[in-house]
Amino acid sequence: MDRLADVLSELDPDDGAVESAEVVVTDDVLVKAFALGPGAELSPHEHADSTNVFHVVRGTVTVIRDGEEAAVDAPGVVLHERGDVHGARNDTDEVVAFTASLCPLPGGG
Repeated sequence: MDRLADVLSELDPDDGAVESAEVVVTDDVLVKAFALGPGAELSPHEHADSTNVFHVVRGTVTVIRDGEEAAVDAPGVVLHERGDVHGARNDTDEVVAFTASLCPLPGGG
């Protein structure tokens, strides 16, 4: 039943690199796993028509939202409302990981 462990076992980013994989895709929700190597950043972006929730599952992720930053330790959950500009960075020496749930899918349910 647990899809996350298998997906995370496939992600092994180098320093400065971001790797991602889809965990769940349905008509109305997308869950992606992201692994960030040391020094890597998922550039800030927005989803105007979707809510995005980060679940920090490994390590400490620096979450960026609307120009503010906060270190979030696993396990942690961060809500990004529709239109929030958000991203993530790894300021540690270890690979960190989080999932991002997007609902509804743009143009979907």
